[in-house]
Amino acid sequence: MVDRSQCPAVERSADKLGGAWVFEGTRIPVRALLEDLDAGASIDEFVEWFPGVTREQAQQALQHLERSRSTP
Repeated sequence: MVDRSQCPAVERSADKLGGAWVFEGTRIPVRALLEDLDAGASIDEFVEWFPGVTREQAQQALQHLERSRSTP
């Protein structure tokens, strides 16, 4: 299980999307990035489609996910 609380690019609040992980300062769920990438989109396309998310936030979230997956 990924501990997203250690990633500064995302946040979680019961007030936003029922407590789903979202990009900090937005209501855009991190899940949207993962789903769009799985569907073949690029990070640049994602930040174009969701202007509230910066490229740096998207990269941080992905890097955190990758680090979390490689940690036993």
